Amino acid sequence: MRVDKLVSIIDSDFYTGVPDSQLKALCNYLMATYGIDAEHHVIAANEGNSVGIAAGYHLATGKVPVVYMQNSGEGNIINPVASLLNDKVYAIPVIFIIGWRGEPGIHDEPQHIYQGEVTVKLLQDMGIETFVIGSDTSDEEVQNVMDGFRDVLGKGRDVAFVIRKGALSDAPKVDYSNDNSMLREEIIKHIVKVSGEDPIISTTGKASRELFEIREANGQSHKYDFLTVGSMGHSSSIALGVASNKKDQRIWCIDGDGAALMHMGALAVIGAEKPDNLIHIVINNGAHETVGGMPTVAGKIDIVGIAKACGYPNVVSVNSYEELDDALLGAKNKKELSFIEVKCGIGARDDLGRPTTTAIENKRNFMEYLNTL
Repeated sequence: MRVDKLVSIIDSDFYTGVPDSQLKALCNYLMATYGIDAEHHVIAANEGNSVGIAAGYHLATGKVPVVYMQNSGEGNIINPVASLLNDKVYAIPVIFIIGWRGEPGIHDEPQHIYQGEVTVKLLQDMGIETFVIGSDTSDEEVQNVMDGFRDVLGKGRDVAFVIRKGALSDAPKVDYSNDNSMLREEIIKHIVKVSGEDPIISTTGKASRELFEIREANGQSHKYDFLTVGSMGHSSSIALGVASNKKDQRIWCIDGDGAALMHMGALAVIGAEKPDNLIHIVINNGAHETVGGMPTVAGKIDIVGIAKACGYPNVVSVNSYEELDDALLGAKNKKELSFIEVKCGIGARDDLGRPTTTAIENKRNFMEYLNTL
């Protein structure tokens, strides 16, 4: 289905959400049409955040907003859907557009398998009437469903279009770039060199994939790393849990700007706990690169200032490899909670692979290594 046709049928002038690779056609359409414009399009920190923004839009205008996201974000919307939007509470109508990763029968990465199995059921359990759009779904079918959805929305209830892989087409081309010169994979190589045999917890997406391939290229064991292949935004919390129970061992966290924004409260908890053996590195390219490159707000805020305000005692921002090496060595030699923001360009190798070990194997090897420390 052409993305512009779907947008025309839905006929809403406000979209908010978190980017998804299976919704790339929609994401690019919104960027090409609106860019980032508070009146028409807001990229949220997380999916629950987008529901709140959508609710505010409805309260101010009386019109129906659209929230887009990957199905992994359904967990983040359960509370605001149940306690804010629901017709037993405020009866706020929202149209959800959800990319279906891990659809049963379609090969996908392990973090998407269970989420894919329960995608439609979760929506039904939340009382959200749902229609699945595939590559063979006709415009007429979607129009007829939308006509019925309008009655549902008129009663203050919510609806969802679940988008199968390859269902949306004709994405406009959008260039996502910044002025930073450093590359994430090279940054991670520098981290691996300085961290030595210290454990690393790495964030969701390409960062963990690059870390895995760097270990392969170096002929190193993967036991040093916990690859957070799902649970976007939670790698720093995992690192805190590890660091708090391995107090004599230096622990490193490789985070991303989109992930750090998604659950920024983790910074406050870490800053309050102040584990002196934790080094928290945020590679900031100002983009949701793994799912297409749409911007985050990290290029417009002072992440270092936020970390300092949250209580991190040793805080620095770097934008060259020389500064990076100095910051990494300085943090390693301090017995103090450290935060390093690394300004990074957008882009990755076209032939970047994925981990060849299973998530369970990764967990077991990492735990066995931690038990030796």
